[in-house]
Amino acid sequence: MNEEQAEITLPVLKVSGLTVYQNTYLAVRDVSFELLPGTDTAIVGPNGAGKSTLIKAILDLISRSAGTIEVFGRPISKLGSLRNQLGYMPQNFIFDRSFPISVSELVALGIGNPKYSFLSSLSNFWQQKRETSAAVTAALHRTDAYRLRNQAIGTLSGGQLKRVLLAYCLVTPRKLLVLDEAFAGVDVQGTTDFYALLNELKREENWTVLQVSHDIDMVSRHCDRVICLNQTLVCSGKPEIALSPQNLLATYGPGFSRYEHHH
Repeated sequence: MNEEQAEITLPVLKVSGLTVYQNTYLAVRDVSFELLPGTDTAIVGPNGAGKSTLIKAILDLISRSAGTIEVFGRPISKLGSLRNQLGYMPQNFIFDRSFPISVSELVALGIGNPKYSFLSSLSNFWQQKRETSAAVTAALHRTDAYRLRNQAIGTLSGGQLKRVLLAYCLVTPRKLLVLDEAFAGVDVQGTTDFYALLNELKREENWTVLQVSHDIDMVSRHCDRVICLNQTLVCSGKPEIALSPQNLLATYGPGFSRYEHHH
């Protein structure tokens, strides 16, 4: 294998022996998995299984008791500027709805603060401003949210806000996109449309996607790989294997009913 091939197959994310306590409660125990470039992996499991905790630990938003996390071949705590290549959509985007910020202004924040030297010219400043405006416009067009550009974010519906947050992730190049139940609060049609858009952008941008989802049917239709979690990793693999009746029973326990969408 040459160096170019090795780079292609290098995991975008590598989690090894991850254990997380919340106070004295063992939320996640000894979880290990890898994500290869360009794949879409879903984490499924019952409420309280540790899915959001796992995501937050991977992003280094909460501390872990044991285990290692590598993103783009580096420890998560030492990503430096590479962190800009990691996009995150939380389950609940909590903000003050009276805060006067428009959709365009929010999406522009996804680019980060430009760095100017003391001797930077005014022309460079305006060039950066034009480039930011063009990037925001392009991201909003691609997520079908351009018509919302001047709207205050506090006036958006749940589905509209999800598209704007996706534009926020899209406005600058990313390699890994992490979604923590990004479709919560969105109706069935909105979820279907969002999945279609996400899949289109994933192909175009060659994103690697890690998402938490409760929608087993949508996961089976759109994801390449599934991780079944209930504090520890119950199973993982292609949807047709990981989402077998036996594995779902082992993950969710008796009484679980799989709902399927019919269009």
